[in-house]
Amino acid sequence: MSTILMVVVAVVIIALVAVAGYVLWTQARTRKLRRRFGPEYDRAVERHGDRGTAERELQSRERRHHDLELRDLDPRQRELYREQWVHVQEQFVDQPAAAVEQADRLVTVVMGERGYPTRDFDDRVAHLSVEHGRTLDHYRRGHDISDRATRRQASTEELRQAMVHYRALFEDLLMVPDGDRSGTPATPGGHGTHNAPGAHSAPARHGREPEAGR
Repeated sequence: MSTILMVVVAVVIIALVAVAGYVLWTQARTRKLRRRFGPEYDRAVERHGDRGTAERELQSRERRHHDLELRDLDPRQRELYREQWVHVQEQFVDQPAAAVEQADRLVTVVMGERGYPTRDFDDRVAHLSVEHGRTLDHYRRGHDISDRATRRQASTEELRQAMVHYRALFEDLLMVPDGDRSGTPATPGGHGTHNAPGAHSAPARHGREPEAGR
């Protein structure tokens, strides 16, 4: 075999190995992003119309998410926020639109306590999608109904649905992390509970959640 032919064969082999390596790398990236973002992955691909562009955006979200200083809530904070949720859902009976507005506000407060940015809705969604992608569509639907409620364009049934949607993300944000399920009270000095509206005044009531979609 001539030297030129040997060089050509070597170049072809190297190119094939490189292509195979790239294909395996992109497949691994896709699997990783699908696992992490859940339904948000398909939503990004549909919005961009191109898998590569969608995956680059999702990776950008991961990088920005990595820069956040996220923190878990201590047990006392979780209990206080759950008490506030019960108060809000009891308010739904007499003032459904106001209750949905309060639910939106409470979810936003919990986001802030966890360390998520809360100024812009789209920014909130982008950051939440990295760890809460499986409940994020609930948040979008609840927020959409809440916006229509401010224009008096949402029915009572839709407002009930909004409460259920908000509850899904609310519980996801309050979820106890692995390794912290002993129920041991946290040490004093937890972050930000004093900033939550009604954190020290909401009574620990036992109400029923509005039901929807059954």
